[in-house]
Amino acid sequence: MSLAPARHWALPGAHNIRDLGGYSTAKGGTTQRRRILRGESLHYLDAEAIDELASNNLALVVDLRGRHETGLARHPFSSHPRVAYRNIALFEALPRITLAETPFDMAQRYCNALDRCGPRFAEVLRAIIDAPPGLVLFHCTAGKDRTGIVAALVLSACGVGQSDVIADYALTAAAHGLIDHLRERALAGGGEPEHIERVLASDAETMRAMLTYLKDAHGGIGAYLKAIGLTPDEMEKLANRLCG
Repeated sequence: MSLAPARHWALPGAHNIRDLGGYSTAKGGTTQRRRILRGESLHYLDAEAIDELASNNLALVVDLRGRHETGLARHPFSSHPRVAYRNIALFEALPRITLAETPFDMAQRYCNALDRCGPRFAEVLRAIIDAPPGLVLFHCTAGKDRTGIVAALVLSACGVGQSDVIADYALTAAAHGLIDHLRERALAGGGEPEHIERVLASDAETMRAMLTYLKDAHGGIGAYLKAIGLTPDEMEKLANRLCG
């Protein structure tokens, strides 16, 4: 597994854009660099960073945020001349949460997402499969929850081992600037400090619990992808997108 600094893309205005390449797979291969990126909100990217992403053959941006988030500001890639943009509200079937709420179980929320958001997961994965040649970047707000689950599904579909899937999720903890910004915003809004820390955490055990649930309740990644409608051909294309 690669070290966190080598995996992060250092761009002005971003703290948590990461490459899914460099992980070993069960078939003896390796996920490829510069195929699929995961990230946080892109609204703080400056013009130089936007141009840098585009010049690195960025083909598609998939925005996983809901309408209550996308309506706050225009997305920097929503009308880009060379980069396609898709907004797929991944957690539309789940109740909204805020950083000022009473405590809740994040692992349970992830498991609920697997149960209730299958059609949206399928839509996201098909967007990745069908994207033009080049980089695909999917993101939410922090690049942790919605993005983390999609990354886990993609990596698992490629045969990446559970320990690496969990470690990839936990790397968000290294995005100190992003976490600090979200913490300050939540505290300013009256959030309870202990609850805020729970919401912002990217604990390995949260992803471990979700992957265990994926196996126990849904039969594992292959059975889950089949259940949400992906065909064997689509699963192969998804793996080839990152590994081929």
